[in-house]
Amino acid sequence: MKPQKNPATWPHDIYEVFKEVGIRQVAYVPDAGHTQLINSCHADREMKVISLTSEEEGVAMLAGTWLGGQRGVMLLQSSGVGNCINLLSIMNECRFPLLMIVTMRGEWGEFNPWQLAMGQGTPPALQHAGVVVQRVDHAEEVREHVFAAAQLTFNTSRPVALLISQRIIGFKDWSK
Repeated sequence: MKPQKNPATWPHDIYEVFKEVGIRQVAYVPDAGHTQLINSCHADREMKVISLTSEEEGVAMLAGTWLGGQRGVMLLQSSGVGNCINLLSIMNECRFPLLMIVTMRGEWGEFNPWQLAMGQGTPPALQHAGVVVQRVDHAEEVREHVFAAAQLTFNTSRPVALLISQRIIGFKDWSK
């Protein structure tokens, strides 16, 4: 049974929430699951969008963003979560908000065995690092989940990671 294509309206929903909650800086490591959202942010002249070489740079950048009086977000894939675990202590100890939107791999329909370890380990690794972890499994609920996660992080000055299920992103088929 060939999986059906998932209409990708959820990246636009996330972009609209970013505008609504005042996100001004976006840190990201290139990721196919975030491509549409990254392109929307790049096209917005009110947002500063920075491509990172590694995810831990984003944690430091967003600490500086907050200290500079702006709100920011980090876009990453579950395989990159392990790269920023050590720096998350800065966000907890200094009570800086950190909003992370994480596209999940190593879940539903995964083809790449290398993605399984971090895909399965992402939620507990983040929780052990003191991050509030939330998850969205249905595309039609992405907007409200992103808004709620943004409210939680910026109102409580805590790191929050919203995990976007691989089922929302859809199957990756690299066999062609």
